[in-house]
Amino acid sequence: MAKTGSPLENEAAQSTTALGPLVGLAREDFVGAIALLLRETASDPGRAFKHMQVFGDDVVKIVTGKSELAPDPKDKRFMDPAWRFNPFFRAGAQYYLAIQKGMKNWLEELELDELERDRANFISNIIIDSLAPTNTLIGNPTAQKRLIDSGGLSLVKGLKNAYNDIVHNEGMVSQVNKTPFKLGENVATSKGSVVYRDEMMEIIQYAPTTEQVYPIPQLTIPPQINKMYINDLSPEKSVVKWQVDNGIQCFVISWRNPSKDQGIWGMDDYIASCEKAVDVVCEITGSDKINISSACSGGQTGAILASKMAAKGDKRLGALTYMVTVLHPKQNDIEAGALLSANGLELAKQRAAKKGVIKGNDLARGFAWLRPNDLIWNYVINNYLLGDDPPAFDVLFWNADATNLSASLMGDFLHLFETLAFTRKGEVEMAGHGIDLSKVKSDLFILGGTTDHITPWRACYRSTQLFGSKDVTFVLSQSGHMQAILNPPGNPKAKYFVSKKGGQPPASFDEWLKGTEEVAGSWWPFWMEWVQKRSGKLGPAPKALGSKKHPPQEAAPGLYVLEQV
Repeated sequence: MAKTGSPLENEAAQSTTALGPLVGLAREDFVGAIALLLRETASDPGRAFKHMQVFGDDVVKIVTGKSELAPDPKDKRFMDPAWRFNPFFRAGAQYYLAIQKGMKNWLEELELDELERDRANFISNIIIDSLAPTNTLIGNPTAQKRLIDSGGLSLVKGLKNAYNDIVHNEGMVSQVNKTPFKLGENVATSKGSVVYRDEMMEIIQYAPTTEQVYPIPQLTIPPQINKMYINDLSPEKSVVKWQVDNGIQCFVISWRNPSKDQGIWGMDDYIASCEKAVDVVCEITGSDKINISSACSGGQTGAILASKMAAKGDKRLGALTYMVTVLHPKQNDIEAGALLSANGLELAKQRAAKKGVIKGNDLARGFAWLRPNDLIWNYVINNYLLGDDPPAFDVLFWNADATNLSASLMGDFLHLFETLAFTRKGEVEMAGHGIDLSKVKSDLFILGGTTDHITPWRACYRSTQLFGSKDVTFVLSQSGHMQAILNPPGNPKAKYFVSKKGGQPPASFDEWLKGTEEVAGSWWPFWMEWVQKRSGKLGPAPKALGSKKHPPQEAAPGLYVLEQV
């Protein structure tokens, strides 16, 4: 199993599927953005003609060998020496770059507002990326060399890979070789047991590995898409193992994969399950406090739970960790956010409600086409043109282990996005109360990733201003979405940024950034010290898992992670 991924693996790992406003992106939003481009083109034929003339001049220079267009040295698609030295390939690259240049210059002259311009740029990039010569055998020198060197076997293998994807992967190019991975054997291997199960969730308690443990346990609320074992992928990068090896009593919720009949599960139901989980964990450990860790959409769920517990005056709420979680979104936080419209969101909700659930594979397909270079064309080249197997990488194995999304929950997440519910101090009702994070006084640890395309770190930072907490720590990890979390000690390239002075983070993330220090290594030890200080005094570890009321059942990672779409 890979400990560190290749460039292909790491690029895909930065763009793993996640819940968010993009689940509400309707096809009408794409069509509308394209229609906008066509309408602007037709509105001024003279402008279009001028740019066609410039493009024609570039083509003449290419044909006569006088063009100076050259790929960006960092563009990995054009690294093969043939792009510089072979006249045929050099001309092909320059023709592509001329199209790219012409599109850029044309868009700059269109009379668009900021949002329309963002939409136009996003759509044009998808179109331009699809036209890259590297996406075809005739236009890819590396693939042609492989074809010759292998005596044609690379083409045979590539066709076989394509056939398998059509038959077994619903036509989507495979990102991962799943064969080496088996749950409980080389993935999700931390020892533990299911200590509670109902229709919606299992609660996993992990076995202590130290003679003494901290009395205040930690409950992890994972996202409702994909599966909980992202917290326990492999021993060397297991958040679960890191907790139990440092004396933390670790519990993790494992959400059930909803079927069509369970598409009525909404945020109210998930919060009720979280409240039940708090009851179970406190009963098993005998603790009157519980720390909670959550990430991504699980973080939004955890924030609603914290708000409800605070509203009820529930004194059991301890320290809170939010990893790569956006609670105050803005439309321009992510590139594809410009495509979202109120009408599109409503259409997406209506279609989901009619189906009951959004299939995990459908969600993954839509997500991939929002970042086609990283999640589609890279793999077309690797799997089909070069005839290589997709990488065997545990993060991608987890990402491909898709789960469905209930229509009701999707609607609730979109409602949170549309209403900016976490910023409204009690104005938005959900889970039986008005969401108000200003009533939450718990100590907070908030994590962002510098290259996170899904939950950008500046959007994560805004969460520091929403709570009523007086002790807020923000850490910026030098990584992307999942890699920001799975960042264990031992990586020589790892580093993070944290405030030099501590105290309340300022409202401006730029001001916060100026006051930070760069720390070499993983942020995990820093976080663990933070958690331990808020977990009580060490005492003897329990001799057995569960309790009389909640006896241990199946071994971790439980049964629900085994259910397929």
